[in-house]
Amino acid sequence: MKDFINRRKFIRMTTVAGAGAVLLPNGVNAGVSKPNVQATQQDKGDMPVRTLGRTGLQIPILSMGVMRADNPSVVRAAYNSGIKHFDTAQGYQNGKNEEMLGEFFEGKPRDSFVISTKIKMNYPLKEEDFGKSLMEKVDVSLKRLKMDYVDILYLHAIDELESITDETVIAALKKVKESGKARFFGISTHANKPEQLDRAVKAGIFDVVLVSYHFKLNRLEELDAAIARAADAGIGLIAMKTMVGGVEDTDDKKKINGQACLKWVWKNKNITTIIPGFTNYDMLDDCLAAVKSPNISENESKYLASLRDSEMLYCQRCNNCAKQCPENLPIPELMRAYMYAYGYKYAQLSKETLADLSLPADMCSSCKTGCKVSCPSGFRVGEKIAAIKPVLNIPDVFLS
Repeated sequence: MKDFINRRKFIRMTTVAGAGAVLLPNGVNAGVSKPNVQATQQDKGDMPVRTLGRTGLQIPILSMGVMRADNPSVVRAAYNSGIKHFDTAQGYQNGKNEEMLGEFFEGKPRDSFVISTKIKMNYPLKEEDFGKSLMEKVDVSLKRLKMDYVDILYLHAIDELESITDETVIAALKKVKESGKARFFGISTHANKPEQLDRAVKAGIFDVVLVSYHFKLNRLEELDAAIARAADAGIGLIAMKTMVGGVEDTDDKKKINGQACLKWVWKNKNITTIIPGFTNYDMLDDCLAAVKSPNISENESKYLASLRDSEMLYCQRCNNCAKQCPENLPIPELMRAYMYAYGYKYAQLSKETLADLSLPADMCSSCKTGCKVSCPSGFRVGEKIAAIKPVLNIPDVFLS
């Protein structure tokens, strides 16, 4: 499997033109009944594809999360290997991520790729004219991407259920659609996912939900039921955070079996595609090997089962910690920053996450005898916070 894409192939792939266009059926913008999302083969040797809900987009089961990538050659290799969907966000690398994609895709057939980007919304809304503010942010992303429109525009990392059905938010999104600057809308979510999926169905305007989804989730049965309801309503589902932080333990002694993680997600036929954040050829090679043999084996299933009770790096965002912390710190977000730094090895994103939290300078000073938080997932919360705090003081020039 490791030879599925070897170094020589990569060199060749970076010099040849990209593969064929994404298939767009007639009536793609119309609401339709739940599509058959069983993976199919377009042509011999191509990646399996699934239909992204009512969007009608036919997308390979493997996509690219571009968040950490800063090398256009890796994007080129992914594109030429048959990957068609590329996921970014306005805040990634302070906008440079979108700019890199804009440079790479400039001049390429617009129907040969699918671009999604995300815009952070502060809620409750603080802008006097949210519609104008949203449109301005969309314009910033489009300028960086050098595109007239994005295929999917997400409201990024939604927490509050009320924001999904807020009439002001919905009205602003409708204006963006009328302008032709976004074809489809979605939300990305890490917390309260079953409830958020049901709320997205109720809102009626969201075509896609980008959801953290992996084998260690505590509310998995409940989430699977909500995913099925969303799929029945025509919403397309895309999975992220599928590799649970990338390592088997919090000490980073052993990398997780990424192929097993991807295959576990593909078992759910309501999930259209996955956006692993590979940043180099070896990581892409591993993902492509999984696509070559997408059915999970018995040994791979046993391997994942053996990790169910391991601490690892993914915070379940159950918010039990919020009731225990005397300083009311945003512990789930702190744990996410820890995962970025120690799992993803992406200290810059960790710092950006921490900076957005407006943390007090004397954080944790009231707990001099030890952290009061007992995490149901076994996280050593105090130790993780102590390990992540110094990142805020490291100059950006020294961060990766």
